[in-house]
Amino acid sequence: MTDTLTKTAAANAPINDTRKQELLSKEVKHVDIKSFDARPIIDAMSDMSFTSRDLGRATGIYNQMLADPDCTVCLVIAGSTSAGGCMDLYAELVRNNMVDCIVATGATIVDMDFFEGLGHKHYQALEIPDDDTLRSLYIDRIYDTYIDEEALQNVDHTIFEIAESLEPKAYSSRAFIREMGKYLVEHGKKENSLVKLAYEHDVPIFCPAFVDSSAGFGLVKHQVDAAKEGRPYLMIDAVADFRELTQIKIEAGTTGLLMIGGGVPKNFIQDTVVCAEILGHDDVAVHKYAVQITVADVRDGACSSSTLQEAASWGKVNTGIEQMVFAEAGSVMPLLASDAYHRGHWKNRAKRGWAKLFK
Repeated sequence: MTDTLTKTAAANAPINDTRKQELLSKEVKHVDIKSFDARPIIDAMSDMSFTSRDLGRATGIYNQMLADPDCTVCLVIAGSTSAGGCMDLYAELVRNNMVDCIVATGATIVDMDFFEGLGHKHYQALEIPDDDTLRSLYIDRIYDTYIDEEALQNVDHTIFEIAESLEPKAYSSRAFIREMGKYLVEHGKKENSLVKLAYEHDVPIFCPAFVDSSAGFGLVKHQVDAAKEGRPYLMIDAVADFRELTQIKIEAGTTGLLMIGGGVPKNFIQDTVVCAEILGHDDVAVHKYAVQITVADVRDGACSSSTLQEAASWGKVNTGIEQMVFAEAGSVMPLLASDAYHRGHWKNRAKRGWAKLFK
């Protein structure tokens, strides 16, 4: 009981602004894949063994996707690599026509990218005090990365404002995220935002668990306020997400998956093959290329760690051109992306513009 009272008192105490500034003093700097050429490193790693060779082969497969004139590349993101320094990396993939469709967690798109698009920052944890102390300072922690909770609440309220401005109807997460991109074009404070660039380049973004993020808080407030006032409100249509993503798979034909992490986004994009078949499109092929970077343990029985070979048994992925890389993605994605950028296959790619399917 005493411990509970102590924690409650700490949570209600005034915020120590000086201490908070000390802890939020070093910004996370996002890696610039254009500033270095990883080709010699990847070439060398390809001649090594273990994870190094796996990364070399995975990078080669991603380059195959970019070189294949018929291939639509789907970027799939789960985990906190955006907060940890890969945010500009993903933005550059969109800017340079290296991905055509994105499936991600709400945290990646809303709490991290849109958050920085509004002008907020992520910070390196130079020290990690007791997490109750962090709570008393309104600092949220992702491993060794800090987020200012007060800034994050600005995201909640901005999502609420966007929802209030839209026609009250059902929206897929793709449709709502497009409105977020439009908002950043008009009000954003960062050019290298994945959400903003995706809007500008007609690259659709899907978040199958969209409300599991700051978007959820803003949308709940929108619905509750509207209900109290007796007016209609908008809602997120998860079925529309699946239908739209499957439509892209049907139209695209040849597809390749570049997956960081796993979870719901991984299963969601893979399931489009099965969904297309259920809709009567027996001619839709499995995903031709697939790369997954993960630290999930294959022994735990979870989707995140299930191998791409396993996905073949479900009729989702081609077993011939796939590679699992068991590594922390923030450590290896800069190498993979820099290699692909400097090899330049993206320069000859046709722009898909899949978002135009839904205009």
